[in-house]
Order: sequence, then structure tokens, then C-alpha cells
Amino acid sequence: MVFRSREDRARAATDNRVSDGVPPGMRIAAAWSWRLLVVAGLIALLGFLIVQLRLIVIPFLIAVVLSALLVPFCNWLQRHRWPRGLAVAVTELGVIAVVAGLITLVVQQVRSGAPALQAKSIERYDDLKALLLDSPLHLTEQDINEYVAELVKAVQADTSALVTGALDVGSTAGHVLAGILLVLFSTLFLLLDGRRIFRWVTRLFPRRAQRAVIGGGEAGWATLTTFVKVQIFVAFVDAVGIGLGAWILGLFFGGFPLVIPIAVAVFLGAFIPVVGAVLTGALAVFVALVYFGPIPALIMLGIVILVQQIEGHVLQPLVMGTAVKIHPLAVVLAVAAGGFIAGIPGAFFAVPVVAVLNVVVGYIARGEWRSNPHPSAEDVT
Repeated sequence: MVFRSREDRARAATDNRVSDGVPPGMRIAAAWSWRLLVVAGLIALLGFLIVQLRLIVIPFLIAVVLSALLVPFCNWLQRHRWPRGLAVAVTELGVIAVVAGLITLVVQQVRSGAPALQAKSIERYDDLKALLLDSPLHLTEQDINEYVAELVKAVQADTSALVTGALDVGSTAGHVLAGILLVLFSTLFLLLDGRRIFRWVTRLFPRRAQRAVIGGGEAGWATLTTFVKVQIFVAFVDAVGIGLGAWILGLFFGGFPLVIPIAVAVFLGAFIPVVGAVLTGALAVFVALVYFGPIPALIMLGIVILVQQIEGHVLQPLVMGTAVKIHPLAVVLAVAAGGFIAGIPGAFFAVPVVAVLNVVVGYIARGEWRSNPHPSAEDVT
């Protein structure tokens, strides 16, 4: 049947909806349901591919984060008339030198302090066991050993997913070495030809969508660059605060051991927002407890809490909140979900992924690519 007017077509559509007995609300719910199922299926397929290719995906994501940090410095060298190849080489070699120096320093500190820490730990454990045996709890040595074994088993069970994770970077030295090489080569080529690679990716999309993809990609890159710089600043404040507190505490109690490894651990742990610096700060509390006793350990705990309060009430709302534009609750949930799904890599990449997706989706959905096709860092913060 051919309808001559819009009113006839609308009347026929209404008659069809009434005749099949399906309410309009159910039709809308069904339409949304199958679309959501398609999106969920695509996300599940993407997650499956990431798990299967984890030995490639994780080093590449690390390289992307490093590139977001190094591109401004590399561009600064080029603006000062450095050749592009030389600027990239100096930038990457500088990062390798810094990382190698930190690893060497930490290894030397740990090797010199680990034997004394082990001996002190055994001594404190014996003191605690003797205290429990003489307490009114009427515990026997067998009871204490069983409780300790159960505690160790519970800790291992709870942290196994976090330590290994669904996206473990590899369990052998060969996997680790291959991952390091992939990070170095990926970072090198992203610094050299990152813009050309991005242009090639955008050409895979339909021509009408390329303008939005280019703008969204630039908005996401600006967000990632800002996030990395701000996160390094926050991690530096955490490491200096806790490390300086441990050093000052050691002045009053005869020297705090492993200050530098603790500060480095806090710096690296701070890249997992909210929980990373707390867990690594607990290491400083444990060392203070083992070496000096309960009172210094409580003081060290107060220092860790003070630094975390400064981060949580000053740095995160004023600095990090501006950089990532997501609510602190979303940060906590993203870190928890990432850690549960993919262990340490998932917790590490959760916040930057959520921040970038939030900016890219919002930029494209609002149609900002029509009026602002090349957003800068100021436009997304």
C-alpha cells in the first residue's frame, strides 16, 4: 500500500502497534536491550582479546603512558633547535638512565638492610609469641603456629589476584625481558611517529567520522598528558612526605633503615590512586614497628595518615580532580574493578582509561568537534 500523506503513514504505524498487542514502553525497552547487549558483547570481545594478547597490550599501554610524559620534553628540545632524532634519543636514554639509577640504588639499599630487617623481624616475632604465651588467653605454641599459618594462607589467597592478575605481564624472565623491549621500542616509535600513526588509525574510520575521531583522540591525549604530569607530582609529594617523616623519626630513634627503598615504593605505589600509597606506607609502619617498637610505629602511622590526608583533601580535589574530571567515588570504584579484573596492571591503568574515555565520549557526544576540532589541554581541564 502506498500512502499519500504523512498523516496516513502515522495512522498506519499506530494501528500496527495497537494490533500486535505490544505496549510502546515494551518496544522501547526491547530496542534499548538489544543495543545494550551488542555493546556488552563488543566490550566482552575486546576484553577477551586483551587477555589473550596481554604480553603485547600491557607493554604498549605502558609505552603510551611514558610517551604522554616524554612528548612535552621532547617537543621542548625540538623547539630549541635540537634534531628530532637526537631529541628522541636523549629523551629515551635519559629515562633509561633514571630508572636504572633508581633500581641500582634500591637494590643496594635493600641488600644492605635486608639481613638486619630479617633478624629484627624474627626477634619481634619471638617477643610477640612469648607475650601471647604468658597472656590470660591461655594460648599454646601450637595454637599460635596454627593461627599464623591461617593468616599467611588468607593473605596469600586475598592478594594472589592482585599480584598476578588476569593480565599478568609474564611469569618468566623471558616474558619480562620481552615486555621491557616492547616498552622501549613502542615508546621510541611513538615519540618519532606518534602523530603519523594516529593519522593512519583515523583513516580506518568512515570519512564523515574522521573529524570527530581526530578531535576526540586529541582531547583524550591532552587528558592523559595532564593526568600523568599531575600523578607524578602527587606521587612525588607522597614519597617525599613519608620518606622525610621516616628519616626524621630515625633521627630520634637511632636511624631509620631502608628510607630510600620505602620512598621509591611509595612513589611507585602512588600511581595506583587512593590505595597505592597507603599500602606502601604500611611498609614504613612495619619497619618502624620491627626496629623501634609500638610507639615509633604509631608515630610513623600518624605521618602516613597525615600525608594521605593532604593528598586526599588538597591534592586530589584541587589538582587531580581538575586533571581527570571524574568523581573520587568513580576513582575508587575504577581502581577496585581494575584490580579485581586484571590485578596490578588493571589497578594501574583503571583511572587513566576512565579519565580518557570520559573526556573522549563527552567531547564527541556534545558535538564539540564541530566548533573546536583540535582541543588543547586547557579545553579538557
